[in-house]
Amino acid sequence: MHTEHEVETPGWQYAVTSGILGWVLDAFDFFIVIFLVDTLATNFHVEKKAIIWTISIALAMRPVGALIFGTLADRFGRRLPLAACVLYFSTVTVLSAFAPNYATFAILRALYGIGMGGYWGIGASLAMESAPRRRRGILSGLMQSGYPLGYLLAAVAAETILPRYGWRAMFCVGFVAALLTSLLALKAPESAAWQEHRRSSIGSMFRILWENRGGFAYLLLVMTVMSCLSHGTQDLYPDFLKSVHALTRSTVSGIAILYNCSAIGGALLFGHLSEKMGRRHSIMLALCLSFTVLYPWAFGVKTMTLTVGACLMQTGVQGAFGVIPAHLNELSPDAVRSLFPGFVYQLGVLIASPAVSVQYALRSRLGYPWALTLFEGIVIASLIVVFGLGPERKSRKFRVAGASA
Repeated sequence: MHTEHEVETPGWQYAVTSGILGWVLDAFDFFIVIFLVDTLATNFHVEKKAIIWTISIALAMRPVGALIFGTLADRFGRRLPLAACVLYFSTVTVLSAFAPNYATFAILRALYGIGMGGYWGIGASLAMESAPRRRRGILSGLMQSGYPLGYLLAAVAAETILPRYGWRAMFCVGFVAALLTSLLALKAPESAAWQEHRRSSIGSMFRILWENRGGFAYLLLVMTVMSCLSHGTQDLYPDFLKSVHALTRSTVSGIAILYNCSAIGGALLFGHLSEKMGRRHSIMLALCLSFTVLYPWAFGVKTMTLTVGACLMQTGVQGAFGVIPAHLNELSPDAVRSLFPGFVYQLGVLIASPAVSVQYALRSRLGYPWALTLFEGIVIASLIVVFGLGPERKSRKFRVAGASA
């Protein structure tokens, strides 16, 4: 069988590194607020729920950012919008450290949400378009693993920077990484695929979006249920461990660190497997792993059982997510490869945002273990069906004329 030789884009490593590093920083800047809820509530003289609301408003603004920055990246190229986006959300994060009152802080977190939502689509498109096709799967996993890595770094900062330098330093420490990410993005070559498929007007880009509304609807379904998978297995689990099993804060933190490490490993493993098995089959295998550990994850009695269950659960959950950057980019129209997957991703997160509230409501009726198990069992089974029946275009050539979705 004839194998076509692929010519690598010189400097593609800069594009991929900037995409990965920016997503780590994006997650870090988001999660630091989660570790500072009590501190911020005391500083601004508000209730904890007011600080939690700023987390929700940041998430709600993500689709706005995906729309704005994705459009700019598809119209004017990947490099400059990516550098501008990371400098934007990092600057807003630094300004949050000096907010004089709660109202200012809330506005700044809403503005941050725009940058948070804008980054993924640009970073993923630049990385996937620049990377060699044979490495697209593993680099997809590496990029997506930046999210749990950002969570881990925020946890480390809360244990090291916060006690020594105070909460304001938590919002400032990432700015150096933002400068580095921007420099790497500017050093990267512009996407050749973008240059080949660029459109002359924003209006023509939105026409392409409308023409591909069927594919958009399918991927929106995918990302909505995928968001239920990730948030449904992560957000309430620390509270579950504390309230049902009476574990201490340090024990829960230790378990969280372990399952985030497992999440990173899962993203890399299944991203790599997707090059051999295909995108859909590797995602479905990861989902099957999560499905098989539902019982020890939710009904385990011993701390060790719960820990192993949580680690395997996140290996599967983030293993499935590790394939998403490559899969979404390969299924996206060529001319809107920043806007299309980025908007789908962030809109899915927004639609799935009530998932945690649904789980918590089920908890009062069914008990915590059954609430978690039934909700995630249905979510995982639904995803297996959705991916089983869905399309795949693994290793498609982004630069081939007439190959747009």
